[in-house]
Parts: sequence; C-alpha cells; structure tokens
Amino acid sequence: MASLPWNNELAAALTERKAAGRYRCPRIRTGQQGVNIIIDGRDMVSFCSNDYLGLAANSEISQAFIAAAEHEGVGSGAAHLLTGHSRFHQELELAIAEFTGQQRALLFSTGYMANLAVIDGLLDRGDTVIQDKLNHASLLDGGRISAAEQQRYLHADMTALERRLAASDSARKLIVSDGVFSMDGDIAPLPEMMDLAKQYQAGVFIDDAHGFGVLGEQGQGTITHYQLEHKPILMATFGKAFGTAGAFVAADEEVIETLIQQARSYIYTTAQPAAVAAATLTSLKLVQQQSWRREKLASLIKQFRAGAQQLGLDLMPSNTPIQPIVIGDDKQAVALGQTLEQQGLLVGVIRPPTVPAGTARLRITLSASHSEQQVNQLLSALDVAHVH
Repeated sequence: MASLPWNNELAAALTERKAAGRYRCPRIRTGQQGVNIIIDGRDMVSFCSNDYLGLAANSEISQAFIAAAEHEGVGSGAAHLLTGHSRFHQELELAIAEFTGQQRALLFSTGYMANLAVIDGLLDRGDTVIQDKLNHASLLDGGRISAAEQQRYLHADMTALERRLAASDSARKLIVSDGVFSMDGDIAPLPEMMDLAKQYQAGVFIDDAHGFGVLGEQGQGTITHYQLEHKPILMATFGKAFGTAGAFVAADEEVIETLIQQARSYIYTTAQPAAVAAATLTSLKLVQQQSWRREKLASLIKQFRAGAQQLGLDLMPSNTPIQPIVIGDDKQAVALGQTLEQQGLLVGVIRPPTVPAGTARLRITLSASHSEQQVNQLLSALDVAHVH
C-alpha cells in the first residue's frame, strides 16, 4: 500500500527531475574523509569536500574526541538548558568568544539550526530582514519561518541594499549575508555593508561557514580578513575548515542571552556530544598554530587559477578554496563530472535549484591536503575533457 495517497504524483515529479538532469543520489564513502578517498568502492582524488585545512581525519583531534567520549560518554543526554551542557561545551564557548573577539559565543548542533535561531530569535512581526539573493538556504529559511518581512537584494550589490534600507520603515532591520558564498566562492563586501548598517541603524548578521578557519591571519574568517573595527553578529560552522561538527553564534551579551531565551532551535534540541566540543577545542588550537595550512591552501588556489586561466576556463572571481567553473547546461555539467570521475577525480556538479537556472557548474574545492601534482592532474583532465 502506498504511504501517501499522492505517491503517483511524487513518482512523476521524480521521473521529471531525473529527465532534466537534476537528480541527486548519496555516495557511500568507506574510510576517512580526505583527499584520497574510497567512494562507492573506488579510489578517488576528491575535489569536492569542505575539509579546507585537511583536519577532518587529524589524529590529534580524533584522540581528543576519543578521550572525551571515554570520560563523558557519547550522548549528551539532554538539551543545553537541562543537563546537556558539559564543561567541554562551556570551555569551547569561552574559547570561541576570545578567538572571534566577541563578548559571548553560543554553540549549536548545526549551522542550519544556528541560522534559524538568529533570524527567528531576534526578529518579530513588523521587523525586516534583508538578504543577499545568493544567501545559503538556511538563511533564507530563517527568514521564511520568522514573522519578520523578508526582502532580498541583488548579489553583493550595495546600491540595491541601500535602496532596500532606505525604503524600509521598520524600526528593526537586519542585513543578512554569507561571508564567503558557498556556490560562487566570492567574499561579501562587508566594509560597505557595515557602513550602510550604521547609516540606516540596521543590524548585520554574517554566516561565515566557508571563511572561518580559512581567511584571516589565524583563521578568524571574513571579519578579520577585512579587519573590521565594529563586528557584526557572526555564525560559523566547525564541520568545514575545523574538521569536526556543529556551529556557533558569536555576538554581544544581549544578543546571546536573547537567543538562549528565545531561539527555538537552541532550546528544543539535545546538545551535541561533549566529545565533539572537546575535539573542536583541539582543532581550534591547530587552526591558530598551524598557519602553514592556510599558506599552502592559498598557494594551491593560485596554482589552480593560473592553470585554469591558461586553459581558458570560465572561472568566477574567487580567491577562496571554492573554485566554480560555470558550464551552463545541467546535463552537460553532469556529463563532464562523469568524465572526470572515470579518471578518478571527484568534483561537485551543482545544478538548479541550488544555483540559478543556466548556471550549472563544476564546483571544485581545494584542501591544504592536496598536492601540487594533484592540482595539475585535475587541470590536465579538465583540458582533455574540453571544459570551456
């Protein structure tokens, strides 16, 4: 028996999606995350993870996780506001506040939950949230579930943002943007955004999931990259450059206390395992101390961009580990991805609705764990595959 009366409609929609070249399937990885991985039983060189600093399988971080799990157990057993908040969670919140130069930090189980928390937790009916058109889905969903009016502005267009701010009569306005845009790899124009926020008495909230750990001298992210004096509310994740899991929001005392009292995705969920927080404390030390990881990553980005430009590839203006090559047609992008895969190279094939129609792309992500030889191998394969 069908589980839903409209199962036939679901099946038809799935068939249509498959025919359009937009069907997605999970891949099974065996063994550790990294550059050399086993996917669906095959050895592959991966250019599609967000393990930017090569810390996901770091033995020092793993040992910190194991030691904490043996001491604290695996499950946290409760929400943070009951008995789920361990000494490791507390230490990590204090360490992140210090690292980011903010008054307080608050941990979340995922970046998605953190983004929902900030927008829904700080805004109410009569308020306005103004978002970049290319913001991550979790930010847009935060706007959707909030009672505030949601507006959008053209990607990174500060003139369009100012028009939105000038036209709004809301007493509370929150500007929301990615720090590094996950599909394009470009960096938001934060200095101009902060100036507009000051002029129009608006708040600013930045999702720095893809900048945190990567940008800035010690990896503090996009805010430090621009050396901003006044800091916006910051969200960043630990599951990318930091190689662990979870996320945080860093802000001043009043914002964090308000989230503790009002953010539903903080209050009504079980805390992450203490061992994850313990592992992240070790990761934080490595991110700060091992600047060679960021230096190597920057060198590989330059190498890839120089080689791609020589081949005449259609690169986007990105100096981050996210290096998209726009193909345009969905099916062609899938076919090129499969061609590379046959040569043992795994890249992300990104299609609508994740990106706008007509901008399907190969999304190449680089890691400090890649070698120069592997980057050259990818460039040669792109040349042979006639990716132009």
